[in-house]
Amino acid sequence: MRVKLLAGMAVVAFSVSFGVMHAAPAHAADIKIDPKGAKFTQDTYKYLELFGDVFERVRKDYVEEVSDQTLLENAINGMLTSLDPHSAYMPAKGFQDMQEQTRGEFGGLGIEVTMEGGIVKVVSPIDDTPASKAGVQPGDYIIAIDGKPALGLTINEAVDKMRGPIDSPITITLRRAGVDPFDVKLKRAKIVVASVKSHAEGDIGYIRITGFTEQTQTGLDKAIKDLKAKIGADKVKGYVVDLRNNPGGLLDQAVSVSDTFLDHGEIVSTRSRRPEDTQRYNAKPGDEIDGKPLVVLINDGSASASEIVAGALQDHGRAILLGTRSFGKGSVQTIIPLARGESAMRLTTARYFTPSGRSIQAKGIEPDIEVEQAKVEPIAPQGFRRAEADLQGALKNPDDKDKDKDAAPAAKPGAPVTPPAPGANADPKKNAEEKDAAVEQDYQLTRALDLLRGIALYQRASAN
Repeated sequence: MRVKLLAGMAVVAFSVSFGVMHAAPAHAADIKIDPKGAKFTQDTYKYLELFGDVFERVRKDYVEEVSDQTLLENAINGMLTSLDPHSAYMPAKGFQDMQEQTRGEFGGLGIEVTMEGGIVKVVSPIDDTPASKAGVQPGDYIIAIDGKPALGLTINEAVDKMRGPIDSPITITLRRAGVDPFDVKLKRAKIVVASVKSHAEGDIGYIRITGFTEQTQTGLDKAIKDLKAKIGADKVKGYVVDLRNNPGGLLDQAVSVSDTFLDHGEIVSTRSRRPEDTQRYNAKPGDEIDGKPLVVLINDGSASASEIVAGALQDHGRAILLGTRSFGKGSVQTIIPLARGESAMRLTTARYFTPSGRSIQAKGIEPDIEVEQAKVEPIAPQGFRRAEADLQGALKNPDDKDKDKDAAPAAKPGAPVTPPAPGANADPKKNAEEKDAAVEQDYQLTRALDLLRGIALYQRASAN
């Protein structure tokens, strides 16, 4: 077994830890770097023996007993995390979670949850899932899972307990306003997480991409098709692709999403430590939105795969980037299964470059139009302002033939005109609604929509 595993540093450390090698430990000045990184030097084995000595001393003399598995997994993880922030060891559970995230599907109940006052609260059940079919409602509190109290669990711990193999049974206890706590028995099903959401903003298609999973391109194709059907393919003035707070995901999906809007040219290149391993990804002919204007929203939460898409569309002049500077993660990680596929390591193996050859590592992508997120509120009128139509004896508009018929009786000459109080509105409820709408308005999205409508107006004027 040890001969078979000798090629892995972690396994060599495992055999050393049981006293297979006992040479004196080396000093830092004795380390020799193999430029090719292909062979162990004598000094490498000295440091492996040093690791073995430390391992033996910890397992023997540490104040509390620690399992060999815990020590070795932490040692492996320490070796990887010291390289860069994105390399790490994934034990079996972490590897399984990562696979579920990238697949965009898992065995579960189909509930979006949050934490409120230390209790798991249902935000919304997902349509056509076990939770929605069982009548779980927004606002329900999950107070127990399979008979065990949920109070005190973190949100991740609660989610882990509700996930599981497809068709496996689970009972959750709900507390709902106005009724006593009750049990709901369900069977877990395959839950597909939609990474693409869309809706029409008048004559503009809005597409939100929350992550790059195996489902993303399929969701994007459906979103474009649905928007064309709803608005009308000939009536669509443009599209907004929202990549804000999108942490990234699969490289092939980032390439595919970019290709959706490009019909030629390079999308991205990846370069590792060996020049011969450089890879270039190119767009295929065909623009799925028919060359319509495109605005991409980014911010400091747009990272990795999001930046690949934004960088490709910006370099080709295919989209206008609006928002704030992106996160700046310009590296590619490879998932390498270990230990018969039960665990894995996430290792940074390459840097990526946009079509123009720029690396965005630790720099991010600067938007073409910088727009900070802001809260917009209407300004109350300062006193009473009169218009031309308010002046006594003002000329009538010749185009308004029905004005005299529909107009309210004019004030008698000399009658006092009482201006409304600044900001006054006859309907207090409407005042409150207008205030809420102003607070909740997405300023960056509003600017993007205005930009697209401006482009459409300009194109129409140029055509005439």
